[in-house]
Amino acid sequence: MSSTSRRYRRTACTGLALALPLAALAACGGSSGTDASAEGGSGKGTISVWAHQGQKSEDAAVQAAVKSFNSSQSDIKVELKLIPGNDYTKTITATSASELPDVMEFDGPTMANFVYNKKLAPIDDYVSSKTMANATDASKSQGEIGGKHYGLGMYDSGLGIYGNKKLLDAAGVKYPTSLSDDWTAAQFTAALKALKAKDSDGKTLDVQEGNGFATEWGTYGFAPIVWSAGGTLIKGDKAEGALDTPAVVSALKTFQSWKTYVDPNTDGNAFAKGRVALSWVGHWMYPTYSKALGDDLVVLPLPDFGNGPKTGQGSWAWGIGSDSKNAKAAGAFMDYLLNDTNVTAMTTANGAPPATRTALAASPLYKQGGPLQLFADQLAKPCGDSDITKTCVAVTRPVTAGYPTITAKFGEALNSIYGGADPKSALEKAARAIDQDYSDNAGYKIP
Repeated sequence: MSSTSRRYRRTACTGLALALPLAALAACGGSSGTDASAEGGSGKGTISVWAHQGQKSEDAAVQAAVKSFNSSQSDIKVELKLIPGNDYTKTITATSASELPDVMEFDGPTMANFVYNKKLAPIDDYVSSKTMANATDASKSQGEIGGKHYGLGMYDSGLGIYGNKKLLDAAGVKYPTSLSDDWTAAQFTAALKALKAKDSDGKTLDVQEGNGFATEWGTYGFAPIVWSAGGTLIKGDKAEGALDTPAVVSALKTFQSWKTYVDPNTDGNAFAKGRVALSWVGHWMYPTYSKALGDDLVVLPLPDFGNGPKTGQGSWAWGIGSDSKNAKAAGAFMDYLLNDTNVTAMTTANGAPPATRTALAASPLYKQGGPLQLFADQLAKPCGDSDITKTCVAVTRPVTAGYPTITAKFGEALNSIYGGADPKSALEKAARAIDQDYSDNAGYKIP
């Protein structure tokens, strides 16, 4: 094996432990050449389906959808296999394409690597035009490479800042109520200072420090600072000049300055128990926070570092295995899985924003006037993963087979910056490492 291929395997086989609502991400192997296309088949018979084992309520929703599909018609029978979430991505990574199922779930950021390794087929010919049209633009952005779609999700995700109205009011802090009146980074810092003056230990902010920053939580939770500062994790196949710009360096210096206000939150209850007034986290904490705070809970956008407020987006999605011999049947099952009944059942189970237009519009949480309308408003302004303008909000993590390296190196940089390292040096080091990996792997080009 040449030194290049040895280096390739070391960099491309990066494994990452991700914070909820994401899963462990690993990438290994590499491929090029023509696109992997499944065979349509007869549209009848037995198909295999893999899904990750998540919360019990999520598992029950998938199992109910399969049972209902099997009893709704007699042409296709679905055999479902649930694989523990912590092992799920590793299992797909370690399984050859010929052994993979007809339909499989995957975590959004892993998709491009599975396409690169010829494990997923385009779904456009097999999923109905009605299903595709009903998918939100944000969901389609996550699932698209080169004009082809490889995945669609039942649900999406989003970030915001939860606020304790009682504590904010007591400190005289004026806070935004929608995307149109978001805090600037300086106003957010001023709010932290004002809250500190009224707080017994001076800790006023939760950033889910317990999840760690050199993890997928680091990238998902705080890449929005990079995007809001006008930068990006990678541009084309170069991180230098995108990730390490002066504006991004300045923004992460501000992030570093907030550490003095952060409650380490070792018990996970800093916000729910009223120790801090602000919590920087995603939609998935709403049930816990709503129960703890009731009418005192407010939902705010992340602060604006100059290029408009931004949020991460994307979550688990469904696709068709590249070696499927019955993609017509696989597409029929995906159509059923993504109908209003099943999407609503799943998002009721896990509290996530629906990734279909009709279910999102009808959701008690996310509809206009609902308590989490902000998350829906953010997803209604998708940026995709490259055209990050001032007016768009929801950014898809880079859809590239090199994503494991990007997130690993950015997470390492963020962690060291939070720990006191010079932001400029840390970001330049990360950009160089990402660029070296892309150079070693011919830019991870997917035909």
